[in-house]
Amino acid sequence: MNLQTLIELAVEGRVHELELWSLEGGIYVLRARLDRGFRTLLDNSGRTLHLRSTTHLRELLRDAPRLPCMLVQHVVHDEMCGQREGPIEPLRVPLFLDEPW
Repeated sequence: MNLQTLIELAVEGRVHELELWSLEGGIYVLRARLDRGFRTLLDNSGRTLHLRSTTHLRELLRDAPRLPCMLVQHVVHDEMCGQREGPIEPLRVPLFLDEPW
């Protein structure tokens, strides 16, 4: 899904939530939750769009309606130390796109 499609779906009210995944190397990937699951934001070449920061995301979505957004980050320390039993869920923090910080 490209940016234009994401904005169109958001205007139609079909985007339920955004997830901004923080990846190793300072790269962020945006996913949108729709009725039938998540779709990743792609660039014009059809490849996953790599965002530079939360500010970059705010700039991209300045024309989109307000949407709930979560910053998602795996906690590598938990995986390395092996202290907890069972599946390790990623850290999910609300990200407010209409606030600069």
